[in-house]
Amino acid sequence: MQLRGALLAASLLALPIVASAQPVTGLYMGAGVGVNLMQDENVSSITGPGGTAFPSAKLGSRVGPAGVVSLGWGLGNGFRFEVEGDFRANKFNSLNSSGTSVAAAGGWEQKYGAMVNAVYDFVGLPVVQPYVGLGVGYQWAFEKNVAAYGGGDSINLGTSTKGDFAYQAILGVALPIAAAPGLAITAEYRFMGLAGNRNYSGTATAGGITAPVSVKLNDDYNHTFLVGFRYNFGQVPPPAPAPIAAPAPAVQPARSYLVFFDWDKATLTDRARQIIHEAADNSTHVQYTRIEVNGYTDTSGTPQYNMGLSIRRATVVKAELIKDGVPPGAITTQGFGETHLLVPTGPGVREPQNRRVEIIIH
Repeated sequence: MQLRGALLAASLLALPIVASAQPVTGLYMGAGVGVNLMQDENVSSITGPGGTAFPSAKLGSRVGPAGVVSLGWGLGNGFRFEVEGDFRANKFNSLNSSGTSVAAAGGWEQKYGAMVNAVYDFVGLPVVQPYVGLGVGYQWAFEKNVAAYGGGDSINLGTSTKGDFAYQAILGVALPIAAAPGLAITAEYRFMGLAGNRNYSGTATAGGITAPVSVKLNDDYNHTFLVGFRYNFGQVPPPAPAPIAAPAPAVQPARSYLVFFDWDKATLTDRARQIIHEAADNSTHVQYTRIEVNGYTDTSGTPQYNMGLSIRRATVVKAELIKDGVPPGAITTQGFGETHLLVPTGPGVREPQNRRVEIIIH
C-alpha cells in the first residue's frame, strides 16, 4: 500500500509539470551540452624525405565536451528544418596499431562548424515526442599541439586547422513542460562523420634527425550525447477539453446528439449506434420539422480529403437513423470537413472530439 501511495503521489505531482506533446509550428530555437566520444582516428599515411609510409596506425582519444545551438522552423505536421552551430573537443592519449597502444600521444582535436538538418517528430504520442533527423554541413578540425612519441622518436603536428564536409544522423526525444508552453527538455544521440582526408604538416624525429613530414588523417567518426532544451516561439497551451453536458431530464428529450468516430474512420461503434437509436427514439416524442445530420473531421489530412470523410460520416449516420425508423425525407445531411471545430487546434492535429457527426432535431 505504501508503494502504491508513493506512485500515486508522484503521478499527481508530475501532472502540472509535463505537458502533452504538440507538433512544432513556426520558429524555434534549441541548445544542448554533453560529451563526445571520437572513434580512433586513422593515420592513413606519413610522407617525409624518405617517401610515404603507411603505418596502419590510429590516434586514440579521451571523452571530451560537446555543445550545439540551433535555430529552425517547424511545419506543424511533424517535419522541421534547422541550422546549427556545434563544437566538439577530444584529447589524444595514444597511438595504436592493430588495437594495441604503441606510443603515447598528446594534444587536442577541436571540431566546430555549421550543419543543416531535416528532422521528423513523431506527433500524436502522449507526454514525450521522439524524433529522428539527418544533416549535412561543414566542419573544421583544429589540431592543437598534436604529437606522438615513444622510444626516442616522435611526430609533432603543431597547431593547424583543416576543413571538410560533414554528415550526421540524429536520434532524440523531447519532453514538453506544461508550466512553460513551447518549452521542452531534449535528450539526443548524434553520429557525425567528416567526409574526406585532412593533411597536416609537421616534423618527425628519428635517430636524432628531425625532418618535415605531412600526415594524412581520415575516418573522423564521432558519437555525441546531449541534453538541452527547445523553445517553440508562439506555441499556445492546448485547449481544455470541452465540458461534458449533463444529461437532460427524461421528461425533456435532447434535441442535439453527438456521434464520435475513430481516426480516419466512417464506421459506427456500438456506442455510436446507441446514441443514434436514442435520437431516433426521442424524435417520436417531439413535433419536429426536420432532422439535420452534419459531419465533421479533425485537422489531420488535407481539406479535400476531410470534406469527403465528413460527408461519408454523415451518410452513415443517416442510414442508421432510417434503420431505426426515421423517415428518409425528414433527414438532411451535410459535410463541413475540418471547419467548425469543436476543440480549436492547429493544422495536422488528431483531436477525437472533432471527429464527429451532430444530429439536430428541429
